[in-house]
Amino acid sequence: MNILIKAATLVDPSQPKFHLKQVDISIKEGVIDKIGTQITDAKATKIIEEEGLYVSAGWLDSGVSFGEPGYESRETITNGILTAAKSGFTHLVLNTNTDPVPDNQNAIGHIKNKTRKALASVYPLGTLTKGAQGTDLAELYDMTSQGAVGFYDYKQAIENPNLLKIALQYTQSFDGLVYSFPETPSLSKNGVAHEGVVATSLGLKGNPSLSEHLQIQRDLHILRYTGGKLHIPTISSLESIAWIKAAKKEGLDVSCSVALHHLWANEEALENFDTHAKLSPPLRTKKDQKALQKALLEGVIDFVTTDHNPLDIEHKKVSFEQASYGSIGLEAAFGVLNSLFGIEKAVAILSRGHQRFGITAPQIREGATAHLSLFKPKLSYAQKLEDIYSSSKNSLYLGSNLQGKAFGSIHHNQMTLA
Repeated sequence: MNILIKAATLVDPSQPKFHLKQVDISIKEGVIDKIGTQITDAKATKIIEEEGLYVSAGWLDSGVSFGEPGYESRETITNGILTAAKSGFTHLVLNTNTDPVPDNQNAIGHIKNKTRKALASVYPLGTLTKGAQGTDLAELYDMTSQGAVGFYDYKQAIENPNLLKIALQYTQSFDGLVYSFPETPSLSKNGVAHEGVVATSLGLKGNPSLSEHLQIQRDLHILRYTGGKLHIPTISSLESIAWIKAAKKEGLDVSCSVALHHLWANEEALENFDTHAKLSPPLRTKKDQKALQKALLEGVIDFVTTDHNPLDIEHKKVSFEQASYGSIGLEAAFGVLNSLFGIEKAVAILSRGHQRFGITAPQIREGATAHLSLFKPKLSYAQKLEDIYSSSKNSLYLGSNLQGKAFGSIHHNQMTLA
């Protein structure tokens, strides 16, 4: 396929000649052939020319869930990837909340084979423990050999400190990345909202931020003892930031992410018992929200994940206490980050994280493979159901006024437009 992008504003500081300027980009058989102005190509099979169109190197989401296998009614892998591609993403790290969970090399190999040359590249995580039961380590090395980029019992804390110790020691032999969900179950048990004024006023049982940062303190002590590579997903509290910042300054090999929804909202979103705002970790205070935004810009938080978690209506249209945790977020990602931080910072944030997972970061240069994200940053809208491509519609962002929207992506010599 030969594609010609016309008069799109390029966002790429590594290309000072063209950064924030309108360019034409000629793509031939999946490779960037020429970048310039007034490019003509009579052999172009597709010309993309849109008012207000911007382009950048392809974006990464470091944590998405698609349900398949086991929960195909929520989302299939095929439609999940299509949703991501329409939302501007070219690279995805796939979570482990499926049934059965991917705890062996055959499961990882199946995912890699199923997604080969898909509209976005998929990098699966394997579970840390067999069956994600938190007892015995899974086939970590064998899963790595099949393409697993890390090990995560999705949203489940590692309660046994010795298990984390052994995992960090063992994975050093093959440079594996160990995830530890930041929660102390004995403190957060049955808590459905942040422990504070809002939860109390609504009569909801609280989950304190202490549950999160106490676990992080423990994990960092273990990392200091063992060495290895630790990733702490979806932190949500001010105190967590301080501990991770100090650990990085000390030289520990630790990274962390923040979920998109913790940047966009806080505990006040629960006031109408909106189950779309029931999330894990819970939405915390406005002070925590502002601290997370600041830490992301400072680089203490390494990258954002949409924490995209499709759930069918039966799991959300129930009482708040009975509802399942999670929101989708792929479709809103650029609009949220652009609204909060502006075009250049939003693109920089969406482009972070490749190195942590051993993924080659896309580049926009002549001769490079075309992994491109297309978007319209000046488009203002309130998210509606028709803006959602996911099979499940459990979006925290429904009704939110967003500035900027993804237009699609180009990847594996395939073009996907919203």
